[in-house]
Amino acid sequence: MRILITNDDSYTAQGISELVEIMRPYGELTVIAPKYHQSGTSMAVDLGYKPIAVKKIRENSGERWWYVDSTPSACVKYGIDNIFLDSKPDVVISGINHGSNAASAMLYSATIGGAQEGALAGIPSFALSLDDFRRKADFSVVRKYFPAIFEKIMSSPSKSFGVFYNINFPAIKVEDVKGVKLCHQGTVHWEDEYEPYDYDIFNKIGLQPIDNGIRFIPEIEEGESIYMMTGHVVENANNTEKSDHRNLANGWITIVPHNINMTDMREYKRLESLEINKNFK
Repeated sequence: MRILITNDDSYTAQGISELVEIMRPYGELTVIAPKYHQSGTSMAVDLGYKPIAVKKIRENSGERWWYVDSTPSACVKYGIDNIFLDSKPDVVISGINHGSNAASAMLYSATIGGAQEGALAGIPSFALSLDDFRRKADFSVVRKYFPAIFEKIMSSPSKSFGVFYNINFPAIKVEDVKGVKLCHQGTVHWEDEYEPYDYDIFNKIGLQPIDNGIRFIPEIEEGESIYMMTGHVVENANNTEKSDHRNLANGWITIVPHNINMTDMREYKRLESLEINKNFK
C-alpha cells in the first residue's frame, strides 16, 4: 500500500511522527507536510503563481519526507502531481492533529483540508485528531485504536466519490475509552472571538509564536489596531446524542463520514417545490 501522509502542525510536530510510526506496517510512506504550522487554513492553496518552497528532507527504506512551505491541501496536491507520477497513492491520511476537529471546527481545519484534497482526487482519505493541544501530548489512544479502525474501513472501500473520514480521539487513558461511535457532525459557533492583541500571550500559554504558525508580529501602521482570535464556544440547538463533539467529550472515539459535495439535497428539493427553476429562452 502506498500511503501519503500530511498534517497542519508542520513536519516537525509530534503528531505526524506518531502517525508515521502507526502506519509503517501498512506499506510505503510518503510524508509531505507544511514547513510551518497551518491550522485554520482549511482547504486553502497558494494561487496567482506564488512561489512555493519545497525540500526533500530524508529518505529511508519504505519512507520518504518532504516539506512544502504551504498548506496541507497544497502538500497533497504537490505529492499527487510531482511525486506519485505513475499512479496515485492508495490512501491519504492527515494528522495526527493536536486538538479536536469535531463539530464546526472541521470547517476551518487544515487537517481536514488535507483529507479533502485526497478525496477530491478520488483517494480514500482520513483526518485524525487528538483532543489535546499540548506539544507533548499522549497519543496512546490513537496508537491503540486507529489500526483496527483503518483496517475495517479499508476492507470495504466506499464506492461514493468524495468521501473522507473525520476521526477524533479523546485525550484520556486507553483503559478509559468507552468505544468507537459513528456520529454526525455537531454544530457549535464561536462568539466574542476577537479582542485586542496581548503581546505577552505566548508566555502565558507556554508556547512559542512559531508553534501557532506566527513567524512575525505585524508592524502597526497609522490607524491600525492589532487583534487576536479567542472567544468561547456556544452550542446550537440542533445537536443530538450522535453529535461528534458531545461523544468525544464523553470518552468516545468518533467517526464522521463527510463528502466534498456539500449540496444540501433537502434544501435542493425544497427549492424545487417552490418552482425556482425558470427557463428564459
